[in-house]
Amino acid sequence: MKKIVLIVFTIFMFFLKNTASANYEKKFYDFSIESITGETINFNDYKSKAVLIVNTASYCGFTKQYDELQELWDLYKSRGLIVIGVPSNSFNQEKNSNNDVKEFCEVNFNINFPLTTITEVKGENAHELFKWAKDNHGKSAVPKWNFHKILINKEGKVEDTFASFTNPMSKKIIKKLEKIL
Repeated sequence: MKKIVLIVFTIFMFFLKNTASANYEKKFYDFSIESITGETINFNDYKSKAVLIVNTASYCGFTKQYDELQELWDLYKSRGLIVIGVPSNSFNQEKNSNNDVKEFCEVNFNINFPLTTITEVKGENAHELFKWAKDNHGKSAVPKWNFHKILINKEGKVEDTFASFTNPMSKKIIKKLEKIL
C-alpha cells in the first residue's frame, strides 16, 4: 500500500512541478524594450514571428555563444525568427555602458541582431517582459545565469526555455524552431 501511495504522490508532484497560471492576459507583443542605441523596440512589430530572447553578458564563460546566436539569426531570420540579445548585469558580468557592450559585440562577434540596453532580468527590478515570462511559464523562464534563452512562439506565448548550457545551435533548439517556424 505504501508503494502505491508513493507512486501516486510522485505522479501527482510531477504534474504540479514548476507550473504557472499561463493565463496570458498580455502577450509578448504587448511589451517593448529600449534598444542598445536608445530607440524603442516595439515587440508588436514582431507579430507572427518566433523570437528568441537571450540575456547576455560580455564577461561570462558562455559569451562565446554570441557566435552561434549570430549563426542562428543568419540561418532563420528569413523564415521569421528574431533573435534579441538582452545585455544584463544581473550576474555582475556585463560592461558598464551600452556603448561598450555594443562595440564589444560588433568587434568581437560581428553581431547584427537586435540588442537592448543593459537590463535587469531577475528579481524585483527585472524588466516586465521577464516577470511576464515567469508568471506565465514558471520558474524555468527565470534566468539562472547569463545566456538563458526564452523562445516565444508566433502567438506571442512562451514556447520553451533553455538553460545557459544549451548552445543556440543545439539540436534541442533547432528542433523546437523547426516546429514553430
